[in-house]
Parts: sequence; structure tokens; C-alpha cells
Amino acid sequence: MFSFFKKEKKPTETPAVPLTAEESQEAEALIGNLESQLQAEPDSDEQAKLYEALGLAQAKLSRTEEAIDALEKSLQAKKSIGDGYKKLMSLYNAQRAAAARNGDDAKIDYYMDKMEEMRQIAKQLTISGN
Repeated sequence: MFSFFKKEKKPTETPAVPLTAEESQEAEALIGNLESQLQAEPDSDEQAKLYEALGLAQAKLSRTEEAIDALEKSLQAKKSIGDGYKKLMSLYNAQRAAAARNGDDAKIDYYMDKMEEMRQIAKQLTISGN
């Protein structure tokens, strides 16, 4: 009867735009290229860039676990607040939201801790001026 009092449910996440076959093939090719470059054991700065690009490509293909792994390795090689940092924070938040929907308190805490680690990285880099 008083439906105007009800809150409208808004989606919590923006739905992913499906990739075209060509975009998927390009991302797959990029992933293969990046993985072969990483086998050459580049220096830490180059390694960080390669892992970041790999993580972003994995995320584009909705390979969340692989994306998180690569983006974490990027930050281990070199701390920075770039596109990889932003995507990793977004992936952590999406995983936390999924855990909340599933009522998984342990995973909620895990991803909240991961997000806090990310905030600490940003704080350290901001203070140091890097």
C-alpha cells in the first residue's frame, strides 16, 4: 500500500560489459606475451609493470583470483598507486561484498584486512612523496 516508503534496491556493483570475441583474443594474447616476458626475470620495476599489466588483463577476462595474484605481485615488486592498485582495491571490495552476501564472516574480515593493507600502502607512498 505505501510502496513509496520502500527503499529502491540499487545494484552494489556495476555489471561487467561482456567482451567481444576479438577483445577476448587480444587479452589472451597479451597475457601470453606478458607471461613470457616475466620468465625472462626482469628487474623489479619492469617486473612490477608486467605483473600490473597481467593483472589488469586477467581482470578484464573476469579471472578474479589470477588478477588478484598478479596485482599483489606487482605491488610486492614495487609499491605504487596506479591502475593496478585501483583495480586490486576494487577486486578486494567485490570479493568482500560477495562474502557479505554469502554470510562468510571469515572472508569479510580477510578482505577488509587486505583493503586496510592497501590503504597503508597509499598512506606510506603519500607521506614519502613517491
